[in-house]
Amino acid sequence: MNTMTQILAVTGMNLRTLPMRRGTSSVIVVGIAGVVAVFVSVLAMSTGLIKTLGSSGKADRAIVVRVGASSELVSSLPYEATLTIADSAGVKRDAKGKGMTSPEGLRIANVMRKDGVEANVPIRGVTEQMFAVRPEIKLIEGRMFRDGINELIIGKAARNLYKNANIGDQFHFRDADWTVVGVYASNGDSRESEILADLQTLNSAFRRGNSVQSVTVQLESAASFDTFRDSITTNPALQVETKRESEYFKQQSASISRILEGVAYVVGGIMAVGALFGALNALYSAVSSRAKEIATLRAIGFGATPVVVSVFVEALLLSLLGGVIGAALAWLLFNGHSVSTSASGGNNAIGGQLIFDLAVTPMLVAIGIGGAGIIGFIGGLLPAIRAARLPVATALRAL
Repeated sequence: MNTMTQILAVTGMNLRTLPMRRGTSSVIVVGIAGVVAVFVSVLAMSTGLIKTLGSSGKADRAIVVRVGASSELVSSLPYEATLTIADSAGVKRDAKGKGMTSPEGLRIANVMRKDGVEANVPIRGVTEQMFAVRPEIKLIEGRMFRDGINELIIGKAARNLYKNANIGDQFHFRDADWTVVGVYASNGDSRESEILADLQTLNSAFRRGNSVQSVTVQLESAASFDTFRDSITTNPALQVETKRESEYFKQQSASISRILEGVAYVVGGIMAVGALFGALNALYSAVSSRAKEIATLRAIGFGATPVVVSVFVEALLLSLLGGVIGAALAWLLFNGHSVSTSASGGNNAIGGQLIFDLAVTPMLVAIGIGGAGIIGFIGGLLPAIRAARLPVATALRAL
């Protein structure tokens, strides 16, 4: 009997005896399933955050802020600068020949979430120009706010998070009541975490004069960015810097995603070590319980290689089964589940509560199952060596 035939025979016999070793086998499957479920679910937060912020940025739009500002929230531009920016080279013109730009203010107010926790909500002051620059923002309920009146429209995601966020309800901040008059959607991007109001009305309430935090610019094309950047950065009347909108949101998500990935690898690594020792213990027990069987096979002419391979196959299959179960649990329990993160200052693109959906992608599933396979491979190594080195005569006498 050649080596391959021996491998198939021993491995098949080993797998057929798995139901008789349900206890030790379940230790491997359950332990690794827990590792993969936690690892994938935490990485799903990072993936969902990047997806949400990434969908907010377009290559043919640019964001202009004050020189040295890390985000909109710490930027401030005089309103006169917005007029100069609108007249710069590379800016797309509307039917009237006017530059398509959106001067925007960003303020933070304290409101209550539905779970009773106080949170920071970003309120963006805009003009009617914003809806031309950002056509993805669509009113889905109610009506548009009116200029000069304390009225708001709220993003779909924000409406689901905060108390008193339905049409007709009121938020109270800056010693005034602000009425919700509409709900908007924005293709699931970060803008849906915000509240929009008239720029001048918001500035007046927060006593900010005519200043804005940023200007969003619709470029003639994605290739026009360099022309636009050179035009505004070389203008001595402007103290500004600009980034492509896609690049801006990518940078804003980088710090949080690194933290989440770090947590995933640290927590997952600790759990993986525990699962590895569990697998080692279970496989050592399996080898011990099969000592007579292994010795008998060796005595009748089976080589060490089929025994080693059979232990490895058992370890890998049980580990991969645990990986599949863990990834499936992560997908069922967390994929598409909305979460929010509160950040201050320049820690995210909007400076306040950011709402996004967890995303368990095929890549994360593959990483989780691949990691389970690695644990199974390492966990099966020492038991396989022990099985191969098991003295035939000693095992037969002992059992």
